[in-house]
Amino acid sequence: MIKLHSNKNIITSSSDAPLILKITKKYDLPKILRSKRALLVDSVTDINAYDGFDMVISRNKLDSKVHNVAYLSDDLNYLDEGDIVRVTPNSSDIRVLYRVNASANFLFVTERCNSFCIMCSQPPRDVNDGHLVEELIEAVSLIDIGERELGITGGEPTLLGDRFFALLQAIKSNLPTTSIHVLTNGRTFADPLLAKQISEIDHYDLMLGIPLYSDVSHIHDFVVQADGAFDETIRGILNLKRHSQKVEIRVVLHKQTYDRLPQLAEFIGRNLQFVDHVALMGLEITGFTRANLEELWIDPLEYMDKLSEAVEILARFKIHTSIYNLQRCLLPRHLWGIAVKSISDWKNKYYEECDNCAEKHNCGGFFASSDIKRSDNIAAIK
Repeated sequence: MIKLHSNKNIITSSSDAPLILKITKKYDLPKILRSKRALLVDSVTDINAYDGFDMVISRNKLDSKVHNVAYLSDDLNYLDEGDIVRVTPNSSDIRVLYRVNASANFLFVTERCNSFCIMCSQPPRDVNDGHLVEELIEAVSLIDIGERELGITGGEPTLLGDRFFALLQAIKSNLPTTSIHVLTNGRTFADPLLAKQISEIDHYDLMLGIPLYSDVSHIHDFVVQADGAFDETIRGILNLKRHSQKVEIRVVLHKQTYDRLPQLAEFIGRNLQFVDHVALMGLEITGFTRANLEELWIDPLEYMDKLSEAVEILARFKIHTSIYNLQRCLLPRHLWGIAVKSISDWKNKYYEECDNCAEKHNCGGFFASSDIKRSDNIAAIK
């Protein structure tokens, strides 16, 4: 598992404000291009080589005359050319905001949320964290053109209001060929003006991933712990599609949602057939899931019949469907074709049972948090 944050670094700086910096190993970079760059080194004998860089990040001790230095902990030894970090001067804190070689990059914009989902992997906090989006807008300006996709997540990103739209505009302006995938509960788009506002960004490939946990309101509202959320979510989806926005419906599979999965598929097919994608997702054992595990956990093997039926219904309505976060050895073979390797590399792992599996290279594996709980039916496919 890759760590995206470390507070074990030693940092000295003449600045007090957090620095958003792009990593480079090019010590001969022209001085005019060194602003907002951190030079990553093992050692350099010529002290003048550091001139003009906002910071030097080193794995080894440097000349004491060098200022604005961070000595990197082993946790972040993987940092490479083009990665973007947030460095807090005069502390030990470095946070990785973007990795060039990541399987997926998500911009975490806020901890605040208007839902309180019982399996939330990022439990919300009512905090003033508006600085996050400002730092990310700065980070976006440092990403190389050519990035395939950026995700936006929280919390609930739309609670940022105009700053959310400013981030979307920054991505469009700086990275015009980069797709955007926003994870949102969709509730704020019940306001038609908000749906209109996002359409006015006029991005060529923006997808909004919105959870829908049941075809009946009381189950969905219970899962997200918010009365009226089902109605707001449905109205949000309708408003977004009215403005020709791409919508993905996301369904996390657990004890509270699996039983009516076929009925939910039928509901989507009959009422929301125009959505662009449906993602049926295995449970991540982190955040609130740990506290509510008894109410949530069901061995995925126990809901395979329901899952297969739901997929067949969605296929009948010609709705593009994928399965995320479920292991190949648990899935019937007829579902392998829509099972996606979806777990981000920084929290992905495999277990001993997987070592001799013929399908390991095609399987998405596990969340690292599956150490706490995973299916009893994991077995290598021969």
